[in-house]
Amino acid sequence: MDEKIKAVQRMQDYIKIHIDEEIIIVDLVNISLYSPWYTRKIFIELIGITPADYIRKLKLRNAALSLRDEKTKVIDLAYELGYESVDGFQRAFYREFGCNPKEYANNPVPLKIFNPYRIENKHKKEMGKMTSKNIFITVVERPERKVIIKRGVKATHYFDYCNEVGCDVWGILLSMKSIANEPVCMWLPKKYILPNTSEYVQGVEVALDYDGIIPEGFDVIKLPKSKYIMFQGEPFKEEDYNEAIAEIWEAEKKYDPSVIGYMYDDSNPRIQLEPIGTRGYIKLLPIKESK
Repeated sequence: MDEKIKAVQRMQDYIKIHIDEEIIIVDLVNISLYSPWYTRKIFIELIGITPADYIRKLKLRNAALSLRDEKTKVIDLAYELGYESVDGFQRAFYREFGCNPKEYANNPVPLKIFNPYRIENKHKKEMGKMTSKNIFITVVERPERKVIIKRGVKATHYFDYCNEVGCDVWGILLSMKSIANEPVCMWLPKKYILPNTSEYVQGVEVALDYDGIIPEGFDVIKLPKSKYIMFQGEPFKEEDYNEAIAEIWEAEKKYDPSVIGYMYDDSNPRIQLEPIGTRGYIKLLPIKESK
């Protein structure tokens, strides 16, 4: 199994780097080091879709985010993605998201966009230990805001949450414009937890005057202006995902905010950002001034 995981991970990494280019099965065969038939077989076995579908979904995900944030022309995007015609791109976009790309560009709505995960991370079950790294600690401020959240049932961490609500929630959140430019994971204080719902949730922070669409099954909470201590680790290799998280968790246990005149504030949620290797793992703990 380890060799299959490594082979599929190499394919995922190759696709990510070359997503703006034409990728054919021969390219993936050269990366996987297996036959064309077996390359396709193990990809489907571990990812759940064919390499071609994976590439298509990733391209359309990038297209949706580009239309939302950069107001790219549909015709330019179609040819950049390798479609032979604008009609072909529009049909593919509609089949994937249920809306026309031009209409979406003019009025972005929440979409269930593709959210690929690293296969190696999925198969790592235990937190490992890594050599000591620098942890950067900064005080940051979050404005008064609304957060559109999807609640779980009993989840206290990511994997239980995915089992309860599915792993496609993040894709919906990614499609929504956030005041922080990305979704968040949160551990809610008791006052924000509804009966029979989870402490751990995922959501997107929006302005107080947000009056856009709330996806079905999502709730809205209002959070006050607040300060946080942000713990940020060093950039890490993607295969060291779990170890990078463990480093931050260990650092936060040891840190005493009273040295800078603060104490932890249990009335506001703890926040986790998506672990991205190029920037390091980031976690924010709410604080208030010491009395």
